[in-house]
Amino acid sequence: MAGLRTVAAIALTLAVLTVLGTDMTHTVAGAMTAMVATFAIKEKQVRGQAVTLALGLPVALAAVALSALLNSRIVAGDAFFILLIFAAVYCRRFGDRGTALGLIGFQIYFVSLFVGSSVDGLPMLCLTLVLAFVCSAVVRFALVPETPQRILRRLRDAFRARLAQLVASQLELLDAGPEELDGVVADLRERTARLHEAALMIQDRLEEGTRDTATAALLERRIADAEIATERLGVLLLNARSAERANTLTLHLPDATVATSGPNLIAADDKVTATLRRDLHALHHLVSHPATADRGTAVAHVRNRLLGYRDEEKLPRASTAVQDVFRGLGEVARAVLGLRLALDGPQDESNDSPATTRSREEFDAEDVALAGGEEEPEEDRKGLQRPTTRAACQVAVGSVLAMVGGEFLSSQRWYWAVLTCWVVFLNTASTGEILVKGYRRVVGTVLGVIAGVALAGLVGGHTWIAFALVLLFIFAMFFTAPLSYALMSFFVTAMLGMLYTLLHTYSLDVLVLRIEETALGAVCGIIAAMVVLPVHTDSRTDELLGTVLDRLGDVVSAAVEQLCGGPASDLLGRARDLDTALDDLRASTKPLTHPITPLRGRRRTARYLVALLETSAFHARSLAATAELVPDSRNVAADPRLGRAGQRIARNIEVVAAHVRDEPTGAKVGAGASIAAILKEEGSRTPPTGSVASRVLRHLQRVDEGVVGLARPLGVPVDDGTEQQAVGLRE
Repeated sequence: MAGLRTVAAIALTLAVLTVLGTDMTHTVAGAMTAMVATFAIKEKQVRGQAVTLALGLPVALAAVALSALLNSRIVAGDAFFILLIFAAVYCRRFGDRGTALGLIGFQIYFVSLFVGSSVDGLPMLCLTLVLAFVCSAVVRFALVPETPQRILRRLRDAFRARLAQLVASQLELLDAGPEELDGVVADLRERTARLHEAALMIQDRLEEGTRDTATAALLERRIADAEIATERLGVLLLNARSAERANTLTLHLPDATVATSGPNLIAADDKVTATLRRDLHALHHLVSHPATADRGTAVAHVRNRLLGYRDEEKLPRASTAVQDVFRGLGEVARAVLGLRLALDGPQDESNDSPATTRSREEFDAEDVALAGGEEEPEEDRKGLQRPTTRAACQVAVGSVLAMVGGEFLSSQRWYWAVLTCWVVFLNTASTGEILVKGYRRVVGTVLGVIAGVALAGLVGGHTWIAFALVLLFIFAMFFTAPLSYALMSFFVTAMLGMLYTLLHTYSLDVLVLRIEETALGAVCGIIAAMVVLPVHTDSRTDELLGTVLDRLGDVVSAAVEQLCGGPASDLLGRARDLDTALDDLRASTKPLTHPITPLRGRRRTARYLVALLETSAFHARSLAATAELVPDSRNVAADPRLGRAGQRIARNIEVVAAHVRDEPTGAKVGAGASIAAILKEEGSRTPPTGSVASRVLRHLQRVDEGVVGLARPLGVPVDDGTEQQAVGLRE
């Protein structure tokens, strides 16, 4: 949608300027201004977008006026450009509006350099900018309107589609032969991860896309329930298909493989397999046909049968692992029912079975008890330690180096080096991230130059074909930006080749100079990041690792407290905070896990740590979802015995987090008996397999194993006897 909106704004600007008979230089300037005015604004509310766009116009006019006035004053112009770069980066601290205004100021100044603005041509150029902003507003608010509610609606539809795809993969897993199993499991992992991404995207839009906080919290809870239940069903199916246990499908340990051989417990009974296949097809229909899924007696009967598995109704005679799959089906059916109630409102209850009625009552009780959690204030850093201040200083120094070096390469195109230096600092937080981003930009630029040479020869003097290619490349630039920075850089460079063709300044020397200036800007950015207030990758990853551990401890401690009968809290909100922190950590480790890194040992360690945290986060989310049911559910009761297990896990997390932050405590990670053994020590018998209590113990045990697993690669001391106890945990 961002690409479509930007292309539409550019196309409308081109149409208006063509009707007015504007020359090619001002037409290109208008197109570039429309692009900047459209993509720079990221605010979610329509009113906020309108205010920022209105404020952006005087900022753009001031930038182009100062560029024209300082064009002949080299020293003053360069000094102002550096100050503008510093201010544009520093303004990020003021949120989306500050980021947008800073980006507009910098980019419009760059546009004026690109088209060679002068004082004489300033009135016409300002008029062009005004028209471009007006066209951008028309497209944003009239032609391609984008409200938070519409975005949320599309995201909800996408979540349903992802959910249906995951259930379809589970159906394939049921019937896959030995030679097909590896590919099916890979698809299952990928679709599980994409479902999780969809859930996180919805979370980002909930507050703006729903009518009130309570509705947002309700929808967040229902989506989390559906995500966790469906992912768990895949794990249960995989456990029944193979001889070894799988913990999570989101991300597995490096070089680890899920067993694809061994006894297939599902296929041991053709009748049970047929029943399971029928029920998976029924579940897929419930998920993928929201408009008709609750209509008719037959569909209600299917839903009632699936929900009955939660209460052990008509479970087939089979092994415990296979019965767990049917119980998992019941949990997914319940989650789908809750999601439909939250999204589509009340449904027909005339054909409900007792199991379905109980599920609805549980949802009603949860809705009444819904309470929002308070957000934790972020750490307020002062002075040069503030990320925006540090980045502003770094990019300013890097831009000075790029400006000086760019002048030696070309007195006319030096600003390309400055632009690259600016770009490599966007959305990066450590030296390693800047290094990888600079490398990808250079690679994309080289490939884009090759494409630009070929296309310029084909297009020749066909102006409108060149403009059409420019629009195509701009859309591709936005479409590929989340997928690959190198691909985005490729399309940017190819687009610039077309712009040079339109301005009749195209030559092979110009495009080669583009490569040289890009490489120079990337190198200058890396040097500035390494010399000026550097944030080393190790420091950044350690900081984020500590944050993830803190969030993991918060989720587990709060969930155990609620499972023990403590007060209700916003557990799913905490779980989402954990997911966000884990995503940040995963992004920060990309320089360590990139193929070009020479440190193979660090790459394996980083992957191992992230994999363990992924597994622990999955079980923490599942634990939180179960604990959310305690205050109102008839099937989940508080159990004070879990407190001791929770205390041990929380203490272990604190020990590992303190070690990561270099806080000397002298404490060791305790790896004693399994969670189930703790209950036995207190004279309590282990809950039966398949019960909610046994599920809670399993999640606690997996988190406990994950935390102990983190201790070893991080060098955290572990109590004596760990190896023997770890064997018991795995068993």
